Amino acid sequence: MIAALRARNPIKPGKLRLGIGDDCAILRPNAGDELAITTDFSLENVHFRRDWHSPEAIGHRCLARGLSDLAAVGAKPMAAFLSLALPKELTARHRGKPAWVERFFDGLLALAAKMNVPLAGGDTAESPAHKGKAGLVAADIVLVGGVKRGRALLRSGAKPGDLLYVTGPGLGGAGAELLALERNPSRFTALKVAAPGHPHLYPEPRIAAGLRLRKRGLATAAIDLSDGLSTDLHHLCGESGLAAEIDATVVPIHPMAQLAEAAGWARSALQLALHGGEDYELLFTARPQTKIPRELDGVAIHAIGRMSKMRNGKPAVTLLEEGKAVSELRARGWEHFRGSSSD
Repeated sequence: MIAALRARNPIKPGKLRLGIGDDCAILRPNAGDELAITTDFSLENVHFRRDWHSPEAIGHRCLARGLSDLAAVGAKPMAAFLSLALPKELTARHRGKPAWVERFFDGLLALAAKMNVPLAGGDTAESPAHKGKAGLVAADIVLVGGVKRGRALLRSGAKPGDLLYVTGPGLGGAGAELLALERNPSRFTALKVAAPGHPHLYPEPRIAAGLRLRKRGLATAAIDLSDGLSTDLHHLCGESGLAAEIDATVVPIHPMAQLAEAAGWARSALQLALHGGEDYELLFTARPQTKIPRELDGVAIHAIGRMSKMRNGKPAVTLLEEGKAVSELRARGWEHFRGSSSD
């Protein structure tokens, strides 16, 4: 497997000096850069299901999760490392067709090529059967990126009066596509190549937008929307020691979330946008006098609210609804060990 991966993922000159095939990878960051490092698990029956998701989508999503974290701090990807545990039967070909693990790497390496990040190493292990049940797939992705010293976008950088922005065509699309997938998995089995318009199966990490926000000094703080707007905004408020108010009338809603509401799969498209999770857009703050463009590298930017000082007895995050009614917006997206309570 190592030889096959090295053949598909040749070492590129530059920051990666030595990659797959040795005991360690060797990276050479630019002078004046700091390393941004993130790790994310993709666990079967938690983040994906083999009977719902194609191997290509699982591989794509595995890498996209880590890339989205780098985008949030404005880092440029340097290398990826993958530790993968899977049942032995997923490594075997059947009637000449590619093995499950080959198709997994098809999806992962296609996104890696698009984002110009080499797979530099990792580990593989057999996931054993337990009590008569087949072993499960577990993938741990590690991403390393470079960012100018002291210039990384942090969750703690927001100031009172900063405006809140979010990237992308709208929120709630990933949650809506997951609802559609749950109802009819066979409808999506042919989606073996990343394509626009599939925010759950093939999310698009906002690497270019994050780099622009950081290089042009536009953002004061940022976070990626992996756990849902409500939950991730609470994280940002907590790290910055601030409160926030968002305007429900201007929160961008993905067309798929609107379709899910119309079909009766979701009680409300707005609830999907607020709590759905896995949109992998960027939520960031900027000074009110900073001119934020309507789009960055073709990705739309939407103003959705404002940061303010925290006040005793007041909620950290509030929602301004139609009719000017203000209500507390609780964190109802995904949190591990608690699960999801979104609609």
